[in-house]
Amino acid sequence: MTFTVTVDLVVLTIRDAALSVLLIRRAAAPFEGDYALPGGSVLQHEDLLHAAARELEEETGVGGAGHLEQLGTYGAPDRDPRGRVVTVAYLALLPDAPAPRAGSDAAAAEWRPFASLPPLAFDHARILAGGVERARAKLEYSPLATAFCPPEFTIAELRQVYEAVWATPLDLRNFHRKVSKTPGFVTPTGRTTAGERGRPARLFTRGPAEFLVPPMLRISPDDHED
Repeated sequence: MTFTVTVDLVVLTIRDAALSVLLIRRAAAPFEGDYALPGGSVLQHEDLLHAAARELEEETGVGGAGHLEQLGTYGAPDRDPRGRVVTVAYLALLPDAPAPRAGSDAAAAEWRPFASLPPLAFDHARILAGGVERARAKLEYSPLATAFCPPEFTIAELRQVYEAVWATPLDLRNFHRKVSKTPGFVTPTGRTTAGERGRPARLFTRGPAEFLVPPMLRISPDDHED
């Protein structure tokens, strides 16, 4: 049996204080005109990671620094009406993401709030749900939230990332206390914000920790901070 190998990308950023997903509108059948995740076929002499980066740039014009990790493999026999297609999904997290531009086989590319998404082609809704859950879970035990931030950020900006990804408000003082007591989470730069109303805020960068001990336990919308 022959089959095609593709890559699909769950690309997340924070826009207007909301978790947002990069989607394309397909320019060709199947699912012409429908929304989908960016992606495409892996070329013969191309590794998977390079294919993911290339497809992201070709279909949307979005590239640059950010977090990129392999999410999973999806290979249901009927996932693509054109034939047997196995896709390797990647999760990308971008800070201050630019407006995308459509290219390649995409008719359009745009950021859409995760809370109000249109129907997606293929099995992309399942892939997207897996990517968002991966991001939400990793925010608990790793410094992954800093991938949504600029190189230097305030604790308030970091809290806004957690609020957007977890879709729930957090108490500023409790959050600041938890961050400051977690070894290696963030590192102070010695600088502060300037030219803004109110008191200057301290600036931080990502710290050396690979895992957060203790973890930042996820808060659901029905829970309350201690």
